[in-house]
Amino acid sequence: MSFGGKQLGKKGELAARQFLLSRGYKVLASNYSTPQFEIDIIAKDDDTLCFVEVKTRTGLKKGLPREGVTPAKQKKIIMGAQYYLGLNKITNTRVRFDVVEVLYKDSSHTTCEITVIPNAFQGC
Repeated sequence: MSFGGKQLGKKGELAARQFLLSRGYKVLASNYSTPQFEIDIIAKDDDTLCFVEVKTRTGLKKGLPREGVTPAKQKKIIMGAQYYLGLNKITNTRVRFDVVEVLYKDSSHTTCEITVIPNAFQGC
């Protein structure tokens, strides 16, 4: 079965969400979007609100998945987080930006290695 970019990304996001849940995160939203921004996962890790970017790859030809979270992408995630916080009137809350790498190691995309990078970048 062949996966296109969007299909692979969705599969990676599902795997990341399940992984975070297994680590005690409480997922509040998935694929949160406005016309300008998209945040893959919004979750709570204890008392910290986490805005999570998921990057999925099938190999390392383009580098580690985390390398796809460019400064421009970080800026959009931060702006999306600011929008979410304002819209929901959330103040005085710890905020963190995490990246979850999903790296599929087989051609059938059934086995993956998942790495969570807490505090991957700074914002808010």
